[in-house]
Amino acid sequence: MSKPATTPPRILSIAGSDSSGGAGIQADIKTITMLSGYAMTAITAVTAQNTVGVQGITPINGEFVAEQIASCMDDIGADAIKIGMLGNADITHHVAAALVAAPAIAARSAAGYAARNARAGTGRFPIVLDPVMIATSGARLIDEESISVMRSRLFPLATLLTPNLPELELLSGRQLRTLELMQDAAGELAREAGCDVLAKGGHTEDERVIDVLVSPSGEATVFHHARIATPHTHGSGCTLSAAIATLLGHGLPLEDAVRIARKFVYSAMENAPGFGQGGGPMGHQAVGKGS
Repeated sequence: MSKPATTPPRILSIAGSDSSGGAGIQADIKTITMLSGYAMTAITAVTAQNTVGVQGITPINGEFVAEQIASCMDDIGADAIKIGMLGNADITHHVAAALVAAPAIAARSAAGYAARNARAGTGRFPIVLDPVMIATSGARLIDEESISVMRSRLFPLATLLTPNLPELELLSGRQLRTLELMQDAAGELAREAGCDVLAKGGHTEDERVIDVLVSPSGEATVFHHARIATPHTHGSGCTLSAAIATLLGHGLPLEDAVRIARKFVYSAMENAPGFGQGGGPMGHQAVGKGS
C-alpha cells in the first residue's frame, strides 16, 4: 500500500466517553477523522447516557488520565490538543501537569510536534479547551474547586477557550443578556487567561446564532449563521472544539479555523440522522459528502 501524499495532523482529545456516540470522545473522533486528522484519546470519564439523559458517570483516576496523555505524546506526539469534560479537581490537576510536561515529552518522540503550529511565545502546540461546566438541563457538572484549578492551571496553557453562554455567565459571575455584554465578558476572560476566547451564543433567543471570538488585546470577530430548528444538537460543543483543534493542527490561522469549524457543525446538524427519543446526535458522517 502506497504512503499517503500528506501526513494527517495528530490530534489528542482529552474528554469523557459518551456511550450513545453523540458527544465527548466519540464525537471528537468522528470530527477529527472527517477533517482528515489522526485521532488519539485520553478518556477522563466513562458515561452511561443516551439522547434523553445521563444515567451514570464513572470518572477515571487522574493519574491514569495523565498516563494516557503521556503514552500518546511519548510515542506519536501531537499537532494540537482538544480538552473537553474533566469532571473533578484531581483529573484537572493531572491533565495540567501532563500538558506542562508535554513539550519535553514530544521533543523526545520520534515524530516530535509541529513547531509551525506552536502558540506564539510558548513553544507549544495549540490547545483548545472547551470548559464543560453545565449540562443542557442547566445542572452543574463541575464543582468550585475544579473550576478554580481549571482557571489557574489550564486556562494559561490554552490557545482558545470555547465557553457557551451559561458557562461564560458562570465564569464571569453575571448574566449576559446582550451581545455587548457577552463580548465584554469574553474580553475579560481572554485577558485573565492570556488566550483567545470564543463565546458561543447558541443558548440565546436571537434569530441567528452569534458567536464572538475575542483576543486578549480586545480584538473581536463576530460570526453568525441562521438558527436551525432541530432538537438534534447533541455534541455540538464537542464537535466545534474538536474541529477547531484539527484545523489548527492542519496549520490554519485561528480565525479561519473557527469559521470552517462552525460550517462543519452547521452541516452536521443539517444532516442529523434523527436517532433517539430526545436531543439526538448530529450527522458527522454526511459532512462534505454531497450534503
